[in-house]
Amino acid sequence: MLNALLYAHSGLRYLVLVAGVVAFLYALYSVLTRRPYDRGIRSASGIFAGLLHLQILLGFFFLVSGRFYPALIGHIFMMLFAAASAQIPLSVLRRRSPEERTPLPHLIGNSIALLLVWGGILSIGRSLLESTL
Repeated sequence: MLNALLYAHSGLRYLVLVAGVVAFLYALYSVLTRRPYDRGIRSASGIFAGLLHLQILLGFFFLVSGRFYPALIGHIFMMLFAAASAQIPLSVLRRRSPEERTPLPHLIGNSIALLLVWGGILSIGRSLLESTL
């Protein structure tokens, strides 16, 4: 069971990174070309934030299973802040009127989230492309 959870948590990392890069590039393109806020930016950012939340949930189950070591403290906090920085633009822009919405908050939030995910992966001694086991 623990190995399956570890494989799921490790494998989901790649989906999170791909979704983050797609959301970042879509937001960057939208900002540079001054495109109006649309469903695409919201969907791309929502998928990225949702996958980050799923990754945190899997990590939480892995953590409560008893496999904890001190280097995980930095990893945990960086990933929690990454999920928050990906979620905040979605939550804030949902409350704004359609005329006030821009893709810039998504660009900033997704950039910060990707940097934190990268730092969180490196904080436990892994590289972005190396296998966990």
